[in-house]
Formats: sequence, C-alpha cells, structure tokens
Amino acid sequence: MRLKDKIAIVTGGASGFGKGIVEKFIQQGAKVVIADVNIELAESVAKELGSDAIAVKVDVSKKEEVDNLMKETLNNFSKIDILVQNAAIGMKPQDLVDTSEELFDKLFAINVKSVFLGAKAIIPIFKKQGKGGVILNTISTAALRPRPGLTIYNSTKGALIPMTKALALEVADSKIRVNGLCPVAGETPMLKEFLGDSDQAEAHKKFISSVPLGRLAMPSDLANAALYLCSDEADFITGVMLEIDGGRSI
Repeated sequence: MRLKDKIAIVTGGASGFGKGIVEKFIQQGAKVVIADVNIELAESVAKELGSDAIAVKVDVSKKEEVDNLMKETLNNFSKIDILVQNAAIGMKPQDLVDTSEELFDKLFAINVKSVFLGAKAIIPIFKKQGKGGVILNTISTAALRPRPGLTIYNSTKGALIPMTKALALEVADSKIRVNGLCPVAGETPMLKEFLGDSDQAEAHKKFISSVPLGRLAMPSDLANAALYLCSDEADFITGVMLEIDGGRSI
C-alpha cells in the first residue's frame, strides 16, 4: 500500500492513461478524485471503484472550475497530497498552415493553461498544509521527438517541460515535488485521432515499428510510473521528465 492515506486528484481520470492511474492509486491505498469534463463517465468509474473514489466535473481550462475542484476535494477528504495533471486533447495530423486559430487556442488552453491553473490552485494548499506535496504532469514524447503534422500539439507539450522544471525549482523549499511523464502515444481513445483519416491499421503498424520495444504505451505503464513518482519512495526526485516510450526517444 504505497499510497496509504494519500489523497490524490487525477484530471482526465475517467479514461485512458488517467483511468489507469486512478485504478493503480486506489489499489495502493489512496483515495482519489476523478476530475473530468465527462462527469457521466467519471461517475461510472467512481461507482465501479467504490467508496475510495469520487467524481468531480471540471473543465481544466477554466480557473473557477479548477478552484472548485480543490474545494470539493478538501470538503470530501480534508487534505490533498497529490495532483496528477493528466487531462489533455490531441489533434488530427494537419499542416500548420491548415490549423485554425480556434484549434490553436483550444489546444493551448486545455494542454498548457490547465497545468498553470492547477499548479496555481494547489500550491497554496500544499504550503498551508505544511507537509509538501506532489504535482505530476502528463507530458508526451511529442515534446522530445516531434512528429510532422502535429506542430501545435507538439508545441503544447513542449511548453510543459520548462514549466515543470522551473516550477520544481520554485517550490522545492516547500518540499513540493514537480515531475513529468513523457509517454509515447498509447492504446487509448486519443490514438484514433492521432492516426488520422488514412488507413488506421497501416498507420498503427507504422507507428509501432518506430518504437524499439515494439508496442505503444498502455495505461498500466503510465500508472506504474506515476505510482513511483507520487510515492514517498521518490522523495528525493523532482524536475524529472520520465520517458515511458519503449525507447522511441533515444
């Protein structure tokens, strides 16, 4: 029970990598807030997992909703130990010149602004509690090894690396640790969009061929890494971008 008595928030926790992290954290003794814009799905997952999970609806790009997420967590559990900022959206491959300003703004709001808002909301809580805390940001190998046709998505993920590292330095004296996970594309609902409108089976096969270990990331891969970085075993680790990519970024 490596997270016994810990209270964790996981954004985007109702599906994909987020759901895998939620399930692992509960298995390891945590109580988890499944924070998701899809409240029906979040409530379904919470019901499936039992009394150690609750669902809270949140649009992570809106300050008032992020603030309410923190408030609801404290109302239910009295403290917060871990914030996993996993919520994100992807895009279909397209040239930058064909990418709309509306999509640009949406991607940066949900993938980047949300991480700023979450950190801005949780850090005062961690400091008030006086026992440190953990922020874990789901980034992507797109920040390390960009793919053509995803320039704006790559850029949103690239922005999170200096944000995560700089914040780790900024809050270290409060014993708050800030780390990032950099997964390769995973077998999750977002994959279909990344593969585009061409032959999906062929695109899937081609993508896997670029990963030395011969497969894409699974929710369990992210969950195991998140468990370590959010546990007390990683008490001396901050500012790390952990690649979970089967060797793709080498």
